[in-house]
Amino acid sequence: MKLLSKNTYVEGILAGNIVILSQAITLLESSRRDHNELAREILDSVLPHTGNSFRIGVTGVPGVGKSTFIDAIGELLLENESRLAILAIDPSSQLTKGSILGDKTRMERLSGKKNVYIRPSAAGDTLGGVGRKTRETIMLCEAAGFNKIVVETVGVGQSEVAVHSMVDCFMLLLLPGAGDELQGIKRGIMEMADFIVLNKAYEDGQLSAKAKKAIQELQNALHYFPQKKLSWLTPVKAIDALAQVQIQELKEGLDSYWNHQIQHAYFGLRRKEQESFWFHETIKQELLSKFYSKPHIQAEMKKLEEAIAQGKVSSFKAADSLLNLE
Repeated sequence: MKLLSKNTYVEGILAGNIVILSQAITLLESSRRDHNELAREILDSVLPHTGNSFRIGVTGVPGVGKSTFIDAIGELLLENESRLAILAIDPSSQLTKGSILGDKTRMERLSGKKNVYIRPSAAGDTLGGVGRKTRETIMLCEAAGFNKIVVETVGVGQSEVAVHSMVDCFMLLLLPGAGDELQGIKRGIMEMADFIVLNKAYEDGQLSAKAKKAIQELQNALHYFPQKKLSWLTPVKAIDALAQVQIQELKEGLDSYWNHQIQHAYFGLRRKEQESFWFHETIKQELLSKFYSKPHIQAEMKKLEEAIAQGKVSSFKAADSLLNLE
């Protein structure tokens, strides 16, 4: 990729140029230091134009229909000439170069619309790497004029913690067999959810028996969780994204949630808490990166790994020895 000047990137992003925006995001995701430095300069320049979107995180177990759901709700998010950016955290992207292409084919309603931008957010080797790049990508999209941002995760796992810390609304999608799935979902993810959405809940236009049972079980489980700062009671919504059942009602619920945040001045508070979180996370990431990049650390690490494998030293003592080299 031919590098452009910082001003060219900044002007292009602020003008809503998708090609320039995509190139800037690629710089963010690059492992080259010069690319990262340029990306940070670009981000600093567009910073005054960020923070003005409604950010929605969507997660759920594999096969729950996240892409179909986003395709359905996305059309409604485009009302009043809104612009929608869809970012997908893709942990397999380092091998497959981005399985979001499959998601694009499933988002038939949105993929051809001029006010929609669909982009994978490549995963790094660590949770923090995923979150930092996605968060910065969100900010670039905001600077490009996208006022609705949807972040889609691949499944229920570690990345949800990072995504929750960068969105205004966190949605957990489940299937009607929720009784079994509750066993496999971390309590923390349930607690983070601002909406729990039961997809594929209708059969022949009617709420299925499995769905009714799942709704009751989920509502009962929510009573045991601490109350949110927002004084928002997490609703359980039953929909069928493919058949477009109850999608409009869910969109109205999102509008109600957004207005509730604004009314209680929680929008700004949550963003400030997130900024503080990422301030500390960035420090941790930079310290780790600088530590592991030092040649004498890398050399000693190989020796210690061999010693651990041979049972000559414990992993704890080895780690302590390596840290003392600093």
